[in-house]
Amino acid sequence: MNFGSSFGISASALTAQRLRMDVISSNVANAETTRASVVDGKAVPYRRKLVVLETNESNKFSNILNSKMNNSNEGVKVQSIIEDTSPLKPVYNPSHPDADAEGYVYMPNIDITKEMVDMLSASRSYDANVTMLNASKAMVSKALEIGR
Repeated sequence: MNFGSSFGISASALTAQRLRMDVISSNVANAETTRASVVDGKAVPYRRKLVVLETNESNKFSNILNSKMNNSNEGVKVQSIIEDTSPLKPVYNPSHPDADAEGYVYMPNIDITKEMVDMLSASRSYDANVTMLNASKAMVSKALEIGR
């Protein structure tokens, strides 16, 4: 592995973790949103979103060989952003404008504690990749000093 690919791997991970933090921030901001959209005259609450990450390389031998020869396609990428299918939280509040006939309002399926744990995980992953990027930079700098 050359230094260029280590920088590329770190850069792809930084981009992925940044997107993950953005999605988590959106989830926290919409934790009380009962009307994300309206379908057939009914309010549809916001649903928690999740980021799905995958490696840039596929497991086929030819793809791995080509990527190693070209020093490309390494690192991580965002496969998709999906909605969490866990059930919405019914809350009894008959005076709410989005309440159904029984007086229940369906709140988003967002648990702030889960979101904070996910944010901490994404933040730590981001920090680890910054540290790795700085270590690679320091190694390149030291290698250039040796060459003088």
